[in-house]
Amino acid sequence: MSNSSTPAEMMTVAQLNRAVSRLLNEHMSQIWVKGEISNFVQAASGHCYFTLKDDDAQVKAVMFRAKAAGLNFRLQNGLAVEVLATVTMYEPRGDYQIQVEQVRQSGQGNLHETFLRIKDKLSKEGLFDSKRKKRLPSFVQTIGIVTSLGAAALHDVLTALKRRAPYIKVIVYPSLVQGKEAPQALMKALEQAELRHEVDAVLLVRGGGSIEDLWAFNDETLARFMASLSLPIISGVGHETDFTIADFVADVRAPTPTAAAEIVSSSKEEWINTIQQSMQRLSQGIVHHMQMATMRLDRASNQLISPTQRLQQYGQKRDYLVKSLNQAMQKTWQDKKYLLNHEIRALQQLLPNTRIQMQEVTNLTHRLRTSAPKQLQPLHQNLVQFNNKLQKLGSQLLVSKQSQLSAKVETLQAYNPKAILKRGYSITYNMQSDIIKQSQQVVTGEKLRIELGNGKLNVMVLDE
Repeated sequence: MSNSSTPAEMMTVAQLNRAVSRLLNEHMSQIWVKGEISNFVQAASGHCYFTLKDDDAQVKAVMFRAKAAGLNFRLQNGLAVEVLATVTMYEPRGDYQIQVEQVRQSGQGNLHETFLRIKDKLSKEGLFDSKRKKRLPSFVQTIGIVTSLGAAALHDVLTALKRRAPYIKVIVYPSLVQGKEAPQALMKALEQAELRHEVDAVLLVRGGGSIEDLWAFNDETLARFMASLSLPIISGVGHETDFTIADFVADVRAPTPTAAAEIVSSSKEEWINTIQQSMQRLSQGIVHHMQMATMRLDRASNQLISPTQRLQQYGQKRDYLVKSLNQAMQKTWQDKKYLLNHEIRALQQLLPNTRIQMQEVTNLTHRLRTSAPKQLQPLHQNLVQFNNKLQKLGSQLLVSKQSQLSAKVETLQAYNPKAILKRGYSITYNMQSDIIKQSQQVVTGEKLRIELGNGKLNVMVLDE
């Protein structure tokens, strides 16, 4: 009896490695692997190469630069991590390895998932919406700080406030910032600041740390309590790359505690600059209003006609009307006379053999001529009435224009710099009569002249 078997397929090493690589890609999806980093090397290209090991085995790993750049902590030997990776084959050497997509420090997986769940829940409820967040006051006089008394963050905030705005009063509300009891302690401190009504805004600050160290600021109850307060809250928790639920629900998020102090305070130089700019705008506004008032007064003066001139104009108009009336009456008389003579001639031609009572015609003509002045009497009366009305209108116009002129004078006096000085202001000049607007314009020992609402003072600068 003889045995026969099918001969095995012959493959090259390259074909074998390629086949194994294809099998891994087809049957091994992304997986989470837990281990400790060793043999860590970061190439000049930015790619990271290391070995992930535990007590029983090890596997080579690579994390390319684009993925490594998104980490908020540094990879180093001895660090316990959890990596999301794809199993691949490096065909030239026949080594299989894992290609890392994400890395988190060991033990943070559940916390991170909880963080994302709380964040998504509160976001859907609208606690992070900008519409519900309160605006910071433009001028802060008293600031509250909620943090641990021994925290470095408190020192950083106090140092920044002292440097930038020593005029701000600071009230510290001590609280735990780490541990299971920290959320309740933070809410109690915030409640004290809310009920006492002694601060304009609250800084909620803490230094950096791991996700476990900062976990108190991810508490859902604390987030809801912060959203219910009427005081503006500025969060400055951890480093710039650290984000907590408190950051999202706070009215303003600062990358660091020091940055939180800078956000809520304006430096002395900024306030001085703001005041100087306001004074400059005020001065320019006063000058502009005075110029506009002067222009309006000039235009009104040009339009204002003296009562004497107006009466002269009305007198000329009256003379013109009288002249026109006389000419019209003269023309009317001539026309009537012409018509009458024409009728007489026509009558004589029609009755050449009849004696015409020429005396009656003469009498009729005389009556017509003597009646003319009587016809003019109504016109004369109208002329007298027009003249009286003209004089009355001239008097009323004079009173009106005098009243308008008095109002313009009062307006101009209101913008008079002398009037402003009488309200308690003053103007300072140097010996060259230049106006002093800034303290940098004078030196110690320089003589100055101060103009007041009533009198002047000569002074000397003792200190700049």
